[in-house]
Amino acid sequence: MSGGWNTIESDAGVFTYLLDNLGVKDVQFEELLSLDPDALAQLHPVYGVIFLFKFPTDTPYHAGDKPLDGVFDNEASENLFFAAQTIQNACGTQALLSVLLNKTDPSAGGGEAAHIDVGPSLRDFREFTMVLPPEFRGEALSNSELIRDVHNSFSKSSPFVDETQRTSDESDDAFHFIAYTPINGTLYELDGLQPAPISHGTCSQDEFPTKVMEVLQRRIARYDATEIRFNLLAMVRDLRIRAREIGDFELLAREERKRKDWQFENALRRHNFVGFAGEVLKGVVAAKLKEGGDVAYQKWVVDATSKMKKRIEERKKGSGGGAGQDVEMEG
Repeated sequence: MSGGWNTIESDAGVFTYLLDNLGVKDVQFEELLSLDPDALAQLHPVYGVIFLFKFPTDTPYHAGDKPLDGVFDNEASENLFFAAQTIQNACGTQALLSVLLNKTDPSAGGGEAAHIDVGPSLRDFREFTMVLPPEFRGEALSNSELIRDVHNSFSKSSPFVDETQRTSDESDDAFHFIAYTPINGTLYELDGLQPAPISHGTCSQDEFPTKVMEVLQRRIARYDATEIRFNLLAMVRDLRIRAREIGDFELLAREERKRKDWQFENALRRHNFVGFAGEVLKGVVAAKLKEGGDVAYQKWVVDATSKMKKRIEERKKGSGGGAGQDVEMEG
């Protein structure tokens, strides 16, 4: 059951403005294109990372009373924010909150990477849920109208209504978000589908880039070598702050342009362009018919089909048969 939560994309712009709309200050997301620790370290301060992967529906998710990597820390959830996932489609926002709500203590060690101003709404939510066990925290999250409404505001507009119901034997791939973050000197994996937080050993803030990449490399190695559908987002301090601090106006301009692009893309996600495309197509067809009747219309169709086939062939040649094309990740 989705519980009224829609699917959102694993996209830095989506997650950044989702935070912004929840009232979080001076935080953004950056997409990481490699597992190079230096690439993550350069984004300092880093609060944590969110990892999207294909959910292994055909293999065990954990080995009995222990995870496939690391160890369950059953006592940790008393002192850190960890919520069980109780519904589908909310795992992206839940992973985001798993990092965010563990960075609210200004007195915690770790310097500037240990504290985020999450705003009054999320502060109140954390305070209310921390006295609850993880399963009830998950229920509280699922029933939060504020968080659900902000989450759903970034879902894609569905251009068509599917009147059919999915059957239980469908084999569509499922994807899942989880979080990794250092808390009180320990690297934790926070996954709402696991029974408890998973400890991956001691980890200082400075060690986090190296240690989390080692964990992710081991995780990815458990998949078939042909599986490439992974996505990694880092939660970092707003890069415009650093640009202003060091006087890097080129970086500042680049980050401001990025924000404008993200805003435009997020606005497009909310719109259904099927009607618009239909009207454009009708106008073009009418113009072709007026230009030369059915003959001109048929010639236009044949020419367009030929051009499209040519583009597809050129794209295949340029990408080695399509093996290097990007794959859009959702969860």
